[in-house]
Amino acid sequence: MSTETHLEHLAITRKTVTALADRLPAQTSMADRPEHPDYPRILTVFNEATHPLRAREVCEALGHEQLPKSIEGTRAKLKRLVKLNILTEADAGSFTTKP
Repeated sequence: MSTETHLEHLAITRKTVTALADRLPAQTSMADRPEHPDYPRILTVFNEATHPLRAREVCEALGHEQLPKSIEGTRAKLKRLVKLNILTEADAGSFTTKP
């Protein structure tokens, strides 16, 4: 299997897993916060923000490359935090902390 094919398969798997994870019922307990190292960093970005942020802005603040896969991965994490009732989606694609 070529490297390109392998990377394509990984991208498809990631989309599938993310879609399945998004179907899980929302849990509001802070103890249930996802354990990926980006989540605390994302919350730090929002704690320092003075306005709602888009996934691209959060991705940039985290130091991730501005590639579609990075931005979409960050967007998926933001959506997960909305489902966990930690963030809120102010407008379509614009996220902020809960008031």
